[in-house]
Amino acid sequence: MASGGVADPCVKATQMDYEGKVFPLTGAYGRYNRTVVFFSWFPSFAVVLNLFSDVFFTLIPEEYHCSADPQLLPSAFLLSNFSKQGYLNLTIPYQEDTGRLSHCELYKYPPNSSDLSDNAPRERVACTRGWEYHGAAGLQSNFVTQWDLVCGDYWKIPLQHICFMMGWILGYIVLGTLCDWLGRRRTFLLSVSVSSVLGVTVCLSNSAVVFLLLRLAQGSTLAGVYVSSYISRLELCDPGHRLMVAMVSSLFGVLAELLLPGVAALCRDWPILQAVTTLPLILLLGYWCCGSVFPESPRWLLATQQVSAAKKSLQDFSSRNGCTLHDELYPGQTALTDTRRCTPQETTFESLSSSSSFHIDSAFGEDCHPGYHTVLELRRTRVIWRNCLILSFTLFIGTGIQYCFTRNVHSFNTNFYFTYFIRVLTGALACVFICLSVNHFGRRGMLLLTAIITGLSSLLLLALTPYLRGGLVLVLSVVGLLFSQALAMLSAFFASEVLPTVVRGGCLGLVLAAGCVGMAASSLMELQNNGGYFLHHVIFASFAVLSVLCIMLLPETKRKPLPDTLKDGESQRRPALFLSHPDRDSLPLLRTRAPLSEYNPENYSRLVSATRKMMTKDTLPYRIAVPGHSPLLSDSDSTAPDNGPLRAVA
Repeated sequence: MASGGVADPCVKATQMDYEGKVFPLTGAYGRYNRTVVFFSWFPSFAVVLNLFSDVFFTLIPEEYHCSADPQLLPSAFLLSNFSKQGYLNLTIPYQEDTGRLSHCELYKYPPNSSDLSDNAPRERVACTRGWEYHGAAGLQSNFVTQWDLVCGDYWKIPLQHICFMMGWILGYIVLGTLCDWLGRRRTFLLSVSVSSVLGVTVCLSNSAVVFLLLRLAQGSTLAGVYVSSYISRLELCDPGHRLMVAMVSSLFGVLAELLLPGVAALCRDWPILQAVTTLPLILLLGYWCCGSVFPESPRWLLATQQVSAAKKSLQDFSSRNGCTLHDELYPGQTALTDTRRCTPQETTFESLSSSSSFHIDSAFGEDCHPGYHTVLELRRTRVIWRNCLILSFTLFIGTGIQYCFTRNVHSFNTNFYFTYFIRVLTGALACVFICLSVNHFGRRGMLLLTAIITGLSSLLLLALTPYLRGGLVLVLSVVGLLFSQALAMLSAFFASEVLPTVVRGGCLGLVLAAGCVGMAASSLMELQNNGGYFLHHVIFASFAVLSVLCIMLLPETKRKPLPDTLKDGESQRRPALFLSHPDRDSLPLLRTRAPLSEYNPENYSRLVSATRKMMTKDTLPYRIAVPGHSPLLSDSDSTAPDNGPLRAVA
């Protein structure tokens, strides 16, 4: 429901074609738009750096065991008689299945025992003096080693990840809605400010509980940074550049993932890594001082009928793009119907301001007040709610099923860096694949293809893993990981294109929150020591097959303007499954009979021919008497012959 304002004076504003008539007049995707888009890529780098640093914070070292406790040894035991390895063999049990020392147990000998052989009477007890860690990847000390979250306290690690994802879910929903109320710029600055403060505070955590709560809060604000920058850059592009801009932003995130292991190895301690990953967020606070690098979206200002702010924003974009308008070329009465692009003119900024102001004033009524919308209004929609639900489902599958593929990759090679870089490189290949294919084959078609390949890879792994060699399992896992990441990226991008501007923040927040639920599902498996892994794999493989049917209900957004109002979002139609012409991408999925118009040339010609045939027909069921030529002299005795001057006409 729109808050404030009168409906009637704003009717003309809802009919304004921003993409085709307003956007070209401001310079379209000019140099200023490209500059703003360039600066909007850096928040993606900062957010991904903080998101995946959680992997290093909660990474369990490859080797760890209990610290030896001399009090558990006999009183006559002399440490000097044994080497370090011999001492460990006496105090720590050896696990034959893993070939390593026990992680969670120690030997306890009787106090007066003198037998230290393998047959000596002894019992196994839990660790009493902490643990010793070796072979840590990246960091030497992290969330696990700082508070010994292993063995009985291992459950706190997946719990921390779940809480971190819960923060992202909360942030996507709340701050995504704020994007529709306060605007993209205000939400972005608010999120960056709070996340920077929380990032510094996390470095000072003195317990696992404090660390968990602070990471939850920081995750919610990082979600606000991501969703506000994602929407803002998309609304500054024309249809031809939207996909490339979004994928380059994803490549900035891939770059952050590639740099993260080296940064972690240099930092060594988790507080230092937390401070380093917070530094890019602090640098983003410079956007507060320099408003030109991250301005408010003029599309959102017009969609929410903020007339004065929209006039100022459009004037700013026009002047910075080097594009000015002449009243004689673009008069105010035709500003909303002329689709010509503006060209740089040697006119003053004042003439542009007066011209642009006059155009907008003619489009909006004087009594028009700002109107804001919420995601709660989706309950009165059908198409928007359906599109949001389907894309939430596909993003949930794309993020949740990645755990199944990465687990198979890890079983092939247990080295942490092998699994990590396989996932990062497949993410980069997914970006390249989307850039090369989606603009050519369409959003819906490629989303359908990625869902099919993801589902087939998962089903083949479920059915054939016991019968395949390790190399084939690795290939299927890498292919599934590649297309599942492409499915997740394309679902988020597709959602931002089909959702209307007035609720794009809140609706896209719901879609991205569903993706975080899929990411949290993997931690639920780890919380149960992977006890439900097979069921997890079966469920997500089934969902991937089911999503193929749901994707067919989506519209196609290739080369189409972004919807601005709820009415625009409801008017989107799904295209045909098989297109006979490349330009016919807006037909319904099921062909319906076109309504008859008031004038049909074919029906009219049939009516004329039928009438002409009846006029020339000899035998008719009735006759109409038409008086012929009357004689000059009337004769009362004369009678009209049978074939006299009476003729039958129809």
